[in-house]
Amino acid sequence: MAAKNAFLTSHDKLNYINEQKYLDDEKIRETKHEYFDGEIFAMAGASRSHQRLTTNALVSIANHLKDTPCEAFSSNMKVRADNGKKYFYPDVLVSCEKGDGDSHFEESPRLIIEVLSNSTRKFDKTLKRLVYQNMPSLEEYVLIEQDRVEIEVFRQSQGWQSTYYYIDDEITFSSIDLTLPVLELYQRVENEDMREFMAKQIEI
Repeated sequence: MAAKNAFLTSHDKLNYINEQKYLDDEKIRETKHEYFDGEIFAMAGASRSHQRLTTNALVSIANHLKDTPCEAFSSNMKVRADNGKKYFYPDVLVSCEKGDGDSHFEESPRLIIEVLSNSTRKFDKTLKRLVYQNMPSLEEYVLIEQDRVEIEVFRQSQGWQSTYYYIDDEITFSSIDLTLPVLELYQRVENEDMREFMAKQIEI
């Protein structure tokens, strides 16, 4: 998402729409849009690597959450933030609140995961991160690189300081008490780090 107008007030924006108009229109649009202070931004399609990382994370987390009050959602579920001034579509989110079955958004995410791309990296790591970290329910914000094996985790319990995980590590999502190998999240993903790792496994 482009964020060049993020610091303007709503009244300065020529294309300003209110929250309810956004929600109503989003139900009938063919393309998903995120909402930022009265402006909407169309979401681009995702690469294979992006889709694989998202699916791997969603499946691992959803399986872990079976028979618990918590539930994992894909990128079709919006997050409502900043008192309705912002709506985002995280790649994966976990909520432990029993919400309305007809709702199209979550307001109390416990865990949010975004898979980074060149077009979204800056926004996901800066403005969007700050918005998410102001949500009282959020315990962890996770950024997954697709062009290399690298995961950055921000935890509320650590004052939102970041921790990095790499190809030989295990990663713990403390918000849902799940630990798994980083490699499990990168199954079938093709990047230089994964090619080098697979080549070494063949040599062994």
